[in-house]
Amino acid sequence: MSTTVKERSVPYVQVLDENGKVVDSNRLPKLSDEELREIMRRMVFTRVWDQRAVRLTRQGRLGFYAPVAGQEGSMIGSEFATKKEDFIIPGYRDVPQCVWHGWPLHQAFLYSRGHQLGGRIPEDVNVMMPQIIIGAQIVQTPGIAMAFKLKGEKRVAITYTGDGGTSQGDFYEGMNFAGAFQLPAVFIVQNNQFAISVPVSLQTAAETLAQKAVAAGIPGIQVDGMDVLAMYSVTKEAVDRARNGDGPTMIEAVTFRYGPHTMSGDDPTRYRSKETESEWEKRDPLIRFRTYLESKGLWTQEDEERVMEEAKDAINDALKKADAVEKMTIPGLLESMFETPTAPLKRQIAEFSGQEGN
Repeated sequence: MSTTVKERSVPYVQVLDENGKVVDSNRLPKLSDEELREIMRRMVFTRVWDQRAVRLTRQGRLGFYAPVAGQEGSMIGSEFATKKEDFIIPGYRDVPQCVWHGWPLHQAFLYSRGHQLGGRIPEDVNVMMPQIIIGAQIVQTPGIAMAFKLKGEKRVAITYTGDGGTSQGDFYEGMNFAGAFQLPAVFIVQNNQFAISVPVSLQTAAETLAQKAVAAGIPGIQVDGMDVLAMYSVTKEAVDRARNGDGPTMIEAVTFRYGPHTMSGDDPTRYRSKETESEWEKRDPLIRFRTYLESKGLWTQEDEERVMEEAKDAINDALKKADAVEKMTIPGLLESMFETPTAPLKRQIAEFSGQEGN
């Protein structure tokens, strides 16, 4: 007798509880003390960077920006489980994963401003531009993964979307293709509870988002996305499966964004209660992991302050570099579309160059 969807269980993984105590020692990843400290460094750095980016956006010094505070556990933990040769296909909130994968921070600022050079990603950095169209990155992922498989390369394509992205047709198409061809891909859904202003309960009648993987015939697992060690453990397992030729995995990271959906006028107080926000603040991924490291003698207040200053200096340097980049022009934009401009582009470049010279 076959197993029905209802009978399929979705594993839920948590390594550290809200108080930083280990609750599943079997899942505790084998990371060195230096690796644990590096994860914490990246989380603190990202929180400082996020706070500064919010202020910069309000000052008009950045353009589009989607805050990430609260989601550092899922973002940093998952990226840390990849190798530099693996390819990240991000959504618009997933800038931290790209930067920690090698995308220069000043280019992330240029991307936010809409500058074409923000997308001139270095050849040795395996990331795509953050995708603005919700769910479109999910169908790009199996294409990249298929290329890895056809070439016999031991590389993995890893993509991210939010809970709202699971309502898009692209989400099912991408996972179905990856499942049908057993491609080396990992699909991460960062369930931050609200797709803009729509709660998960109105997005779907499914008890979990992870169980949507059943339709694609691939493993689905739910993880405490506020627990960076759980996120690392689950992603590492999924990446290893993909790299070994055992096919794709879907991961639902249960997390929360503390700020608005984006800085483009969203007001979360209109659709979230203070009680809800207070409850999730108790699960802050930084506080939880910091408590764990302090109990092991691996993190101090001095370490925290040092990283905060390091982040501030790096952000200031990146801003100076971004500010020094020549402003975009229409001819320059047209010239950057192809290595060798097509005949129509040449005519347009000449036309706009003439206009700008007048």
